[in-house]
Amino acid sequence: MRNAPTILHLDMDAFYASVEQASKPSLRGKAVVVGGLGPRGVVATASYEARAFGVHSAMPMAQARRLAPNAAYLVPRFGLYRQISEQVMALLRELSPLVEPLSLDEAFVDLEAGGTAWDEESARLAGIKLRADIRAVTGLTGSVGLAASKMLAKIASEQAKPDGLVVIEPGSERALLGPMPVRTLPGVGPATGDHLRRAGITTVEELAEAGEDELVRLLGKAHGQALYAMALAHDERPVVAEREAKSVSVEDTYDVDIHDRLRIGLEVRRLADRCVGRLRGAGLSGRTIVLKVRRYDFSTLTRSETLRGPTDDPAVVREAAARLLDSVDTTGGVRLLGVGVSGLADYTQEDLFAQAMPARAEETPEETGAEVTAERPEPEERSWRAGQDVRHAEYGHGWVQGSGLGRVTVRFETPQSPPGRVRTFSVDDPALESADPLPLVPDLALQVSSEPASLPKSWSGTEGGETTSRP
Repeated sequence: MRNAPTILHLDMDAFYASVEQASKPSLRGKAVVVGGLGPRGVVATASYEARAFGVHSAMPMAQARRLAPNAAYLVPRFGLYRQISEQVMALLRELSPLVEPLSLDEAFVDLEAGGTAWDEESARLAGIKLRADIRAVTGLTGSVGLAASKMLAKIASEQAKPDGLVVIEPGSERALLGPMPVRTLPGVGPATGDHLRRAGITTVEELAEAGEDELVRLLGKAHGQALYAMALAHDERPVVAEREAKSVSVEDTYDVDIHDRLRIGLEVRRLADRCVGRLRGAGLSGRTIVLKVRRYDFSTLTRSETLRGPTDDPAVVREAAARLLDSVDTTGGVRLLGVGVSGLADYTQEDLFAQAMPARAEETPEETGAEVTAERPEPEERSWRAGQDVRHAEYGHGWVQGSGLGRVTVRFETPQSPPGRVRTFSVDDPALESADPLPLVPDLALQVSSEPASLPKSWSGTEGGETTSRP
């Protein structure tokens, strides 16, 4: 294991909720919860103000509403989140060619591989500058952990939250890990944690004291050996540059179980088209079509069909998904549907797919129009979701606070404006239309500082600080 703390872990702070607060001045400093708003919705991210009430990711939305009834509940805007994530990842790639994204808001970086850092001081300066650059480019904050391994860098970034930087000093790793719960280590989930607890092992120090043989007996050879090494602060996992996608898929969960077979078929067609849109957007094609169906009793079925060659033809994917659906019993209703494509390639062999020709020939403009009407009826087109961007012909840009009983309430403000006024309209007001999100930082060509920021004089554990972790 390397000695210098040159592995960096970045974790953006309450990312989705922070984006919404930065986008909506009236929500800054307020409890914000982002996720599915239907009866079966779950929390994607909660702001720190909402976490103070006990709201957390993956919590059922109904429970979150009970805990924080006055919070703002918003639907995710993944398009905007992806744009901001791309800006952040671009900053990381300026530091090193070895960037391993874990999600839209989290990644590892090997600073040594990029020649950006070689010791504790240079690593700290790189982390400070990165946080300043992220704030300048996106207006958001991220927490940075620096250590000699991925495991320790992630632990450091957790200690740094929110909006801080922590360096784990070489030689202090064992003393730092010892009192931490076993769930701190990668690979220790609820089941493994419970198994270890029943054996009297609750901390990392107790894990190390148990010894490799005992852990192998309890957990099996591979898992036991890996956890013992991590308990000794040994983590040899390298930072792996972004890998190519192995599949492209989309899925929807429905607030009410779908029973009508025709509606299920239309949903599968719609999902197939969305999946192909993502496929083409990435410049890919694929050979294997996958259908996912979660039924009323939560049982999940997966069916797949492998074609003779890769395709990005929507008609081919729709037909294959429809054939797969024919093999699934949906009598009791379905709560989730998904369509995916795997076996990806960067070329197509459409000449192999004569079976798609009749479908394309039948798709007259009239039939296509009827299909769109069936999938997206007029009331659905004029529905307004909380958090959605809108524009009014007279009042300008705003976002939906809520809707119901034929009315929609909009707050008119932009990321750079003060908190805006609220107005209510009829849901079919012709002056009101959907809009694209506005950038959080008005000048995206903003010059990012090229000089390293100076080190702070001290760190008090409050927001915006940096520290070195010592036992």
